[in-house]
Amino acid sequence: MGLTMTQKILALHAPGQDVQAGSLVECRIDLALANDITAPLAIQEFGKLGVEHVFDRTKIALVPDHFTPNKDIASAQQAKTVREFAQKEGIQWYFEVGRMGIEHALLPEAGLVKPGDLIIGADSHTCTYGALGAFSTGVGSTDMGCAMATGSVWLRVPEAIRFVLTGKPGPYVSGKDVILHIIGMIGVDGARYTSMEFTGDGLQYLSMADRFTMANMAVEGGAKNGIFPVDDAAQAYAKEHAGDIGTILEPDADAVYRETIEIDLSQVPLTVAYPHLPENAHSIQEAMAEDIAIDQVVVGSCTNGRIEDLRVAASILRGRKVHPRVRMIVIPATQKIYKQAMQEGLTEVFIDAGAVFSTPTCGPCLGGYMGVLAAGERCVATTNRNFLGRMGHKDSQVYLAGPAVAAASAVAGRIASPQSILQEV
Repeated sequence: MGLTMTQKILALHAPGQDVQAGSLVECRIDLALANDITAPLAIQEFGKLGVEHVFDRTKIALVPDHFTPNKDIASAQQAKTVREFAQKEGIQWYFEVGRMGIEHALLPEAGLVKPGDLIIGADSHTCTYGALGAFSTGVGSTDMGCAMATGSVWLRVPEAIRFVLTGKPGPYVSGKDVILHIIGMIGVDGARYTSMEFTGDGLQYLSMADRFTMANMAVEGGAKNGIFPVDDAAQAYAKEHAGDIGTILEPDADAVYRETIEIDLSQVPLTVAYPHLPENAHSIQEAMAEDIAIDQVVVGSCTNGRIEDLRVAASILRGRKVHPRVRMIVIPATQKIYKQAMQEGLTEVFIDAGAVFSTPTCGPCLGGYMGVLAAGERCVATTNRNFLGRMGHKDSQVYLAGPAVAAASAVAGRIASPQSILQEV
């Protein structure tokens, strides 16, 4: 019986063990990740194990990004716990404020992710790295603490769903629209504990930024991980950032999938997920017909804070103003992206339009700070979750969209398509 791409990576990291779907395997890890919310708990659990030091100081990444720069005393204490542990253990990949970024954009950019790697993270969106043909998944802080001590993790091998992507996306349709469309089809539990494996000739039209976005949101369909083949685009990215194309693995021709779902990208509309679940997907035409007025727009997060996202948003805002009733917050995902945005003149476009341009932070995505919503307010966000109360008050509403729709909506003061804004004289 053939193996899927995910099963092959697990087999590589669990030699001699059965990697058929449903099997429990103990895998060695290539990297373990935690942030300023999850690392303190992991450090506490690590301390209970009685080991002297972490298993390998070069295979742990600690990224304070959720409440940093610190928003209050409690978050400052959490960050201090992480900082002191990193210093004590000599953690190579500790990213301090000023050198950090949003973890799931930062790690690939820093070259810490390669094809064929097995990466765990005490954050559910660790599945982002599947865009590079790695197996990556979120774990709890207890698992993270044990992994820091042992260098291994127990996993149940997931079965897989194959998504065959064909056709070419329409104007402004991005990976965010594709994954929202897919989650709208299968539901937030449609891929529960499976590997979402993307393939098909439509991949040639999806940039690495698109793929990172789609893999990032695999967990919103309930998946254990999302993963893409290591084609020329992925190899070029890995070589540029990691200096190494890693281990390229492909599924066997007779690999077993729970099901195969075909998606014609040319038929995927600009998509908006209404409150309060990512599965509540609607086309932009439906949203515009409802004339949904908004109060805030956020462009950023580990899902859509890359330079490509900022370029799209800026192309719509250039020469225009954010609607006087709307607050717009733009958050580049890393310091490198921040600097690149300045060099390309994007920062000036955002500021001239009346938007706030922030230092990298998860901030508003989880209702932390830098954009918390009050009761009754509506926000269009390029983030990954729109759960009840996710960005603030339980009576607020979050609409998920790609950067093009987000920027157009900021100008219109209501959910709008980029075409409707660009055709205005």
